Amino acid sequence: MSAEPALRWRAPGKLVLAGEYAVLDGGPALVLAVDRGVGVELRRGGPSVQIQTPDGDARFVAPALDGAAPGLYRFFDLAPVTGLSGKPGFGGSAAACVAACAASGRPLMDALRIHRAVQGGGSGVDVLASVHGGMGEVRDGAWLPRAPVNPVVVWTGQSARTGPRVARYLAWADRGSFVAQSRDAVARFAEDPVGALELNARALEAMARASGVDWDTPAHAALRALARVCGGACKPSGAGGGDCAVALFPDSDAQARFRAGLAALALPEIPVSPAPGAGPLPGPG
Repeated sequence: MSAEPALRWRAPGKLVLAGEYAVLDGGPALVLAVDRGVGVELRRGGPSVQIQTPDGDARFVAPALDGAAPGLYRFFDLAPVTGLSGKPGFGGSAAACVAACAASGRPLMDALRIHRAVQGGGSGVDVLASVHGGMGEVRDGAWLPRAPVNPVVVWTGQSARTGPRVARYLAWADRGSFVAQSRDAVARFAEDPVGALELNARALEAMARASGVDWDTPAHAALRALARVCGGACKPSGAGGGDCAVALFPDSDAQARFRAGLAALALPEIPVSPAPGAGPLPGPG
């Protein structure tokens, strides 16, 4: 008799296109769900829930699997990126939490509460992107679907921790003008994505200088300069200090010039595509 087929689910990762930091003060943010997410496979059997993750860290998935059917829950990266010196920052912990909720039969939005509890806070934009998919504007905790874009995504060569940067930002008292500028960038995005990305990048640059947030790196500065020369715009996706940069361009020729310039910077592009929200994952049983 053949073994029972495995059950599989998937949850996408995320890229923040605009509105990071300001979202912590109630500002809107634009987030894109991408195909660099997390999958989970369940092999039923045994007396208890067993969890296997790529790095051995089950903090974000164990609470979501509380009360789930017994068996082995094996988590894995979807479209894993190899050869990098660190994690590129696609919201893997949120995607894993959402995938675990799907596997346990919980409402997917339970991941918002679980992820915040384990992480100790956060805006929740990564969980919302993973649940809903596509591109959305996060406003007052709601996901408002928006037409997706296809950014060029570049790995800057180093991972970055979000927590210390968020703490420094929240310790900065004069955040009002920055939040207003961030709102303007998000509002402009639908009609002028490149201009909106540039506007948000400059607002974030000024915020980092005024607050002392360790946001910029030589790699990010070089990518912004290259994108501007090519007629586009580029900025960190998320908290900055490393991880990935996202770039947008007015046409394919400008995008091609930017891609050609990446070779001189020795910074690799990570191909991504917009992805649907969490759900079943077909595959071998």
